[in-house]
Amino acid sequence: MSDAHGTPDHRTQATPAGPQPEPLRFFGTTWVDHSRGYAVRRLGVAVGSLAAAAAACFVLRFAYQGLQIAAVGGFVSLLVVVMFAVCSALAFGHTWSSFSTRPDPDRQSSLRGLLSIGFVGSLLAYFFRSLTEAPGEKLHRAEYEQARQEYDRRITRRSGNPARKRRRHDA
Repeated sequence: MSDAHGTPDHRTQATPAGPQPEPLRFFGTTWVDHSRGYAVRRLGVAVGSLAAAAAACFVLRFAYQGLQIAAVGGFVSLLVVVMFAVCSALAFGHTWSSFSTRPDPDRQSSLRGLLSIGFVGSLLAYFFRSLTEAPGEKLHRAEYEQARQEYDRRITRRSGNPARKRRRHDA
């Protein structure tokens, strides 16, 4: 491509043939070859998710203090604490498993409320996973490598133009 003056446009790059890697949140496609600041991004995700989890716990502490000031009683306070703990544990488990297998969309939509309440667990799952890899990298890498292998098998099976193929004459 070129502009009106005939100079080539270097903004568009040729994409290689075959399947393309799916971008990850905060990482784009840097997870493929760990380039363009991948380590810094992982560090940023780890620090950011831990800071967000700490801030969320701080906000939840204010909510708990509000319950204490309102004098709703020990039973209600206990129920609220147990609810947040259970929802956070379930959200952690769900988020952690979604890094290795694709979640079912119907189940995901039915758990949306629970995941919203247990957001601290999801943030902690992001933190712990980002210590070893980009969250979801293992799943995306396996899917991408499988798609590349299937594509390579399809391409290598084709050997030229079938119209130019010589016919055998048995005689």
